[in-house]
Amino acid sequence: MTKEEEILQNLSDAVQSFDSDAAIDAAKASVEAKISPVKAIEEGLAKGLRVVGDKFEAGELWLPHLVLGAEALEAAVKVLEGHMAIEDLESTNRGTIVIGTVEGDIHDLGLRIVASMLRANGFRVYDIGCDARTLNFIEKAKEVKADIIAASSLMTTTMPFMKDLVEALETAGIRDQYKVMVGGGPVTEEWAKAIGVDGYGKDAAEAVRVAKELVKK
Repeated sequence: MTKEEEILQNLSDAVQSFDSDAAIDAAKASVEAKISPVKAIEEGLAKGLRVVGDKFEAGELWLPHLVLGAEALEAAVKVLEGHMAIEDLESTNRGTIVIGTVEGDIHDLGLRIVASMLRANGFRVYDIGCDARTLNFIEKAKEVKADIIAASSLMTTTMPFMKDLVEALETAGIRDQYKVMVGGGPVTEEWAKAIGVDGYGKDAAEAVRVAKELVKK
């Protein structure tokens, strides 16, 4: 195994062992070894998080594992991002997504996991956090020229804000400029269809699959 292969394996292993400190150390080692940050993310960190995601989907791991794996990836990416050229950032971009939890909902755990999984699969993700107003989604989508707007809700009382988002896009005459996808604990595929969005993901793995399909269309 070459030094580069060893470092890439260490990046993957750190995520799979949910070790943020080890992920940061491996990221620093990759910078010192002059490994492309894109390669470090795609062939190291993202590879590790996809393994965690697959095990979670298969019932071999639980939600806390997915959270810790995502946190390890995020910690290492922060180290690597400072060494990425603009063209590198462009080359990793499968599509641009604005993601947030709708107004009145302060839950962001699932949101962070989905955002990390999307990043691990090559999307550029702008996370506007929780309790995000409809206008925040739209303004950010315009600013970053988003392909997809992804809205999350963890409470039935805040789900109507998803409908408000679709209606606001229609009223502004820009609904056809963005694919809209929704998800979250109480959200169902039936609800997604009823409010006229383009996609629904019941969990992080499905959200990634749906996002990939939407950017192909």
